[in-house]
Amino acid sequence: MATLNTRNVHRSNMLMGFPYGKDFVYDEMVLTGPGDEGLANAKRVMAANSEKTGPEALKPGEGPSKQERDAGHYDLLYIAIAPDGRQVRTAVKGDLDPGYASTAKMISECAICLLRDAPDVPAGLWTPGAAMQHKLISRLVDHAGLRFEVETSGSLADAVMPREGGASNTPRLLG
Repeated sequence: MATLNTRNVHRSNMLMGFPYGKDFVYDEMVLTGPGDEGLANAKRVMAANSEKTGPEALKPGEGPSKQERDAGHYDLLYIAIAPDGRQVRTAVKGDLDPGYASTAKMISECAICLLRDAPDVPAGLWTPGAAMQHKLISRLVDHAGLRFEVETSGSLADAVMPREGGASNTPRLLG
């Protein structure tokens, strides 16, 4: 997802007036662990990614079963590091398969949020984060099975992701 996510995050930063700074850098990676088990995990990740494209890609209707989708989940860790070393670590957890069920819930909540909670977003090409910000996070927690856990060192969280009303981000659990 890094190919899409990096562009999405950088566009959000620009659309919001560069709250992360004009020299902001975003990238992502998959950590598979050390040793033979890490190598085996890396091979599984590579195989799963190769199944999504090319002649062996799944055809419509060939994805995981409902039981497999319902049994899926995810746990992501994002780490923001300021030039002075302050950090924000955010865990994002979802209760269903990220490629199907959870994504469908997120898309639905984006549509509802735009309609009910953020009707004044100007026309144009917006990212979900820039258009709906904390309103969307609240919906994802309340209705889409996502949890966000934020830990900070120093006051970097307020600089990285200012909250409505200027409330502190140190530390908190959403969901």
